[in-house]
Amino acid sequence: MKDVVIIGGGFGGLSIAKMLINKDYHVTLIDRKNHHLFQPLLYQVASAALSPSEIAAPLREVLRKGKNIDVILDEVVTIDKEKRVIYCKYRQNISYDKLIIAAGSEPFYYGNDQWKEHAIGLKDLKDALSIRDRMLKAFEEGERDNKESLNFVIVGAGPTGVELAGAFAEIAYEILKSEFHYFDLKKTKVYLIEGGENILPAYGGKLSLAAKSLLEELGVEVILGHRVLEINERGVKLSNMFIESSNIVWAAGNRASPLIKKLNIPIDNLGRAMVNYYLNPQGHDDIYIVGDCANFIQEGNVLPSLAPVASQQGKHVAKQLLKNKKIPFRYLDKGTMATIGKNKAVMDFHGIRISGFVAWLSWCLVHVLFLIKFSNKLFVFMKWTLAYFSNRKLVRLIIEKEDDCRSDSSSFIS
Repeated sequence: MKDVVIIGGGFGGLSIAKMLINKDYHVTLIDRKNHHLFQPLLYQVASAALSPSEIAAPLREVLRKGKNIDVILDEVVTIDKEKRVIYCKYRQNISYDKLIIAAGSEPFYYGNDQWKEHAIGLKDLKDALSIRDRMLKAFEEGERDNKESLNFVIVGAGPTGVELAGAFAEIAYEILKSEFHYFDLKKTKVYLIEGGENILPAYGGKLSLAAKSLLEELGVEVILGHRVLEINERGVKLSNMFIESSNIVWAAGNRASPLIKKLNIPIDNLGRAMVNYYLNPQGHDDIYIVGDCANFIQEGNVLPSLAPVASQQGKHVAKQLLKNKKIPFRYLDKGTMATIGKNKAVMDFHGIRISGFVAWLSWCLVHVLFLIKFSNKLFVFMKWTLAYFSNRKLVRLIIEKEDDCRSDSSSFIS
């Protein structure tokens, strides 16, 4: 029985492991987290709409039927390609016959790593909870200190940035407006900053304009064509203005896991490995790289870092392993969509571009269906239904250390 090692339990890695359950391979799945995260809904944890457990599933539970699968909670330190051995932080050496790297990506600050301290990227549950805490605490401090204004800044107008901006605006201008007595939430400003000329640039002109219009209807101030020059403890500096804020979210770019660099193979400027039609790096047929870590060119364009891309690539690698032959990969684009707020979304389905309620309803159905566990599907559907009719965010908890609260309690609950 051959040994297959999978690094990463995201969409790519998990899709491979599921297809190899009880097949003629011994599979070892290594991840720093013990859970699979449904990242497209991570922003809903950050915006107090969902709980972490509703968009995550323990890897061992998902793969519990796989008698041939071992799950290891560990961090890969380096890989010896010649010896086919992986060295981890705790478990020193794991041999493989086939290696799949699906290690995902991390926020990329384009050489300005000092910005991390003030602008949180949104990649895992810890980030989402930190953003949620900061946001909710800012409203509480506004009430306590009778602040005149409050600014939220999201840098980057891809799907994550757009969805967060819409969610923050809904909270400030609709959901919480009747709950604060001394702080006028209408004075809150939500800024969405994009260095390019359009938000959601991958969606095309019509949908980009529609998304911008929907955001502005919610009260978001969209700033286009101005790049961020500096981020510090006071706020964000642009070429034409300075925005004071202590609530800044970075959604302007990601780069592949640093593990890819350690392979000493050709990579692009975002750290992604250059792979062939079979998802192998050149000269290494025993290694497959999928998802955010892979630079795969189709019809002259690099495939985007999206969950459907990683999932399809993972399934394709499993298919090659099961059939024991090389099969060229081709991505099937099933459309793109982004939600902006209640009854507001944009969708591009093979050239059919729509916005508004139908796009929003389609977005909801697709995201519920693609959650990993049935219980996740059920709870998310129920929570969304209740939130829709009650117009409330249901997970408004601030959880932080006592020293940070400057009060006698260990947390605020709103």
